[in-house]
Amino acid sequence: MKTIDSLVHARWIIPVGPDDTVLEHHSIAVSSSRIEAILPTEEARRTYQADHEITLDRHALIPGLVNAHTHAAMSLFRGLADDLPLMTWLTEHIWPAEQQWISPEFVYDGTLLATAEMIRGGTTCFNDMYFFPDETARAATDAGIRAVIGMIMIDFPTAWASGPDEYLSKGLELRDRYLKDPLISTLFAPHAPYTVSDAPLEKIQMLSEELDTGIHMHVHETADEISQSTATHNERPLARLDRLGLLSPQLLAVHMTQLAPDEIALVAERGAHVIHCPESNLKLASGFCPIHALHEAGVNVALGTDGAASNNDLDMLGEMRTAALLAKAVSGNASAVPAHMALRMATINGARALGLGDVCGSLEPVKVADIVAIDLDAIETSPIFHPVSQIVYAASRSQVSDVWVNGRRLLKDGRLTTLNEDQLRTLAANWQNRIAKGAGA
Repeated sequence: MKTIDSLVHARWIIPVGPDDTVLEHHSIAVSSSRIEAILPTEEARRTYQADHEITLDRHALIPGLVNAHTHAAMSLFRGLADDLPLMTWLTEHIWPAEQQWISPEFVYDGTLLATAEMIRGGTTCFNDMYFFPDETARAATDAGIRAVIGMIMIDFPTAWASGPDEYLSKGLELRDRYLKDPLISTLFAPHAPYTVSDAPLEKIQMLSEELDTGIHMHVHETADEISQSTATHNERPLARLDRLGLLSPQLLAVHMTQLAPDEIALVAERGAHVIHCPESNLKLASGFCPIHALHEAGVNVALGTDGAASNNDLDMLGEMRTAALLAKAVSGNASAVPAHMALRMATINGARALGLGDVCGSLEPVKVADIVAIDLDAIETSPIFHPVSQIVYAASRSQVSDVWVNGRRLLKDGRLTTLNEDQLRTLAANWQNRIAKGAGA
């Protein structure tokens, strides 16, 4: 018998790679943070001696969910300014609040709160864009979650940096600091075409090629953005990004609710990725991302929640359900995004967009052990004809019982192991009081 770290037995294993596969009564063998084997449970028991052996006979194991677009620290602004269109929400409420409150402490505390919520909901990797990204990385490290940290860029000064040159130098310093970290990686993160001018974008494009590093950016989020770009640059944002060389396989274009057919073809031709945030787009009335048309064109589409200030949760199971249902309604095709495709969008598609497709996003030997267990033995998910359909269309994040990142168990029987839930509730209440008093003043 070979000795390994962990052996997890489950009623079902849904590896995602290969597509639409469900393995019954199988087990995952984990050694040195990686998946060593996936095999029938009886064979696993004969083959391996594990330091930790877990039997989850009511559960489905899936790859850890990849939240491909977040502003994690904004969990502290959850519910601050609801039921408003994007630009009103942003310019009259969120930006003023950020000017008043953004600090290293705010970002660290807000990210801790967000990571707790994400882990409890089965997210094992998130891709973030926010100020003080060094604090985001520190909080993610303390929580034990995998994170891709955005090297933020915006034209105007903030508490984090005085202008484009300082944003870039601080971002590259952060990249160097985490270059060999097993859980933290970085992407360039220019905020949006309407907040970043040509010169910084050209510099980012050059560095992206030189360093083989992706670019994470809000693009074609609203009709106002298109009108503004046409008036200012005499071209639509995608055309401008293409002219500047940013529309490439390195680009993660977030939202993309305003797309003409020729733009969908261009995105596919250039190999860019699209990050779909359906619930945030719905809440802000930003529009509908044409997921079915993008899939038909061969574009890699991943899922993100956006920040908790505009969603208002970081629930990737909920995001999967919304994405699947919305795609059917928008396209008029009930088969537009079937359940297994929604699960791919929340796992391997996100990992590929982030440059982590060889690391995580599916349950396969040699990949890291980022694993989520969902208890399907609930009234709400019974009976079980098709486990993937139950996960996408019926399960809730409260049914996530266990989560492993890099082979480390961050959630055990529904309880966080690296973060103190009572302390997080106190932290959130303290920030609520501070922000409410400041807003009143």
